[in-house]
Amino acid sequence: MNTQSTVAVSGSKSKLLPIIVSAFIGMAAIFVVGHVQAGALHDAAHDVRHATGFPCH
Repeated sequence: MNTQSTVAVSGSKSKLLPIIVSAFIGMAAIFVVGHVQAGALHDAAHDVRHATGFPCH
């Protein structure tokens, strides 16, 4: 039965790592976007709209 508890603990650790990494990437993205100049952010979004064929004018 000791083997089953080891498997359960290692399984929960493997599920926790992607959550931690995703949270870190999300917080980093929010931090970076929060410090970008408004004009640069608008230009980037505008270029993506044109690249995907979404009409924006």
